[in-house]
Amino acid sequence: MDDLLAQLRAAAEPTRLRLLALCGRGSFCVSDLCGILGQSQPRLSRHLKLLVEAGLLERMPEGANVFFQLPAGADLARQILARLNEDDPLLAADRRAAARLAADRARVASDAFRRHGADWDEMRALDLPASAIEAALLSALPERVDRLLDIGSGTGRLLEVLAPRCSSALGVDASREMLALARARLAERGLSHCAVRQADMYRLPLPDQGFDAVTLQMVLHYAEDPAAALAEAARVLRPGGVLVVVDLAPHARADLLGRFAHRWPGFDDAQLAGWLGAAGCALRPGHSIDGPLAVRVWQAQRQPIAASIPSR
Repeated sequence: MDDLLAQLRAAAEPTRLRLLALCGRGSFCVSDLCGILGQSQPRLSRHLKLLVEAGLLERMPEGANVFFQLPAGADLARQILARLNEDDPLLAADRRAAARLAADRARVASDAFRRHGADWDEMRALDLPASAIEAALLSALPERVDRLLDIGSGTGRLLEVLAPRCSSALGVDASREMLALARARLAERGLSHCAVRQADMYRLPLPDQGFDAVTLQMVLHYAEDPAAALAEAARVLRPGGVLVVVDLAPHARADLLGRFAHRWPGFDDAQLAGWLGAAGCALRPGHSIDGPLAVRVWQAQRQPIAASIPSR
């Protein structure tokens, strides 16, 4: 009862309700929230601290910034937000300010990528059949997924595609510019049950067995150590959970190693079977998608973790 009372007390304040309503639609850092609400950073920091301590919001460190969002299990917060009047002038003004912020953030991130010559839409750059690839990935996943993790989520396109299937979804990426684009995409489409955060795919700041499905789309060919990346993906997957890997089949396009900084010229089934087997996953037969470069979709299932036998 004490926890419930603490949460109710934390939410029972106008500014904190506005903060909850905003973070229920996406993730924001303190400077974002100051700009939207027009209040000082010390004032908002105190409100955010109370909301985090009560378990209504969670902190997501990212470089020098900290983003705030609703935790996956914040049922009371969502019940409170469901009772708010969407037509309230103050809340509507907050939503408009947040939409302008998201658009500005996406434009800045896009400009940064163009200035540095990076092409963040790799499937378009390689002229790959994106719709066929997305359809194949969807068919490799269960009809419903409670908790999904997308590793190397980039601009958040895959999270958008998978959102209708998931109760909650998290995308991780090492690039802050990519994350800015992904946050803007998710906010624009109202996908409040999807979030992104900065993370290294070799050291995910996530608990063991925390997800029912994990996806890696067009990520592995950039990895210095694909076996280690797959082992880390398997670590956060519950026994019986599904791991889906989408990547290039073996090819002879040496130019991709230099022009696009690929580390690997595609993968074959034997490579994936060996790496996934070592990570405790059983690989099922793969599926090929034809195009200028052949793409493979691999599905694997996390095997039950054997219980240790106590020594006598």
